[in-house]
Amino acid sequence: GKRYYKRRKETVERIFADAKELHGLRYAHYRGLHLVQMQCLMTATAQNIKKIATKLSKVQE
Repeated sequence: GKRYYKRRKETVERIFADAKELHGLRYAHYRGLHLVQMQCLMTATAQNIKKIATKLSKVQE
């Protein structure tokens, strides 16, 4: 139980830290719920694209 939670916690926290530090989610760049939601969705999309690109580059090696 604790072992799995610890591993999950490290993974999830790293994703949020990257979003804050590398993708500008430390602060909302827009005003209004809809625009802030769009900022979060675009950040998540960018992170997913980076993850896919990393996995594809490892497969091609």
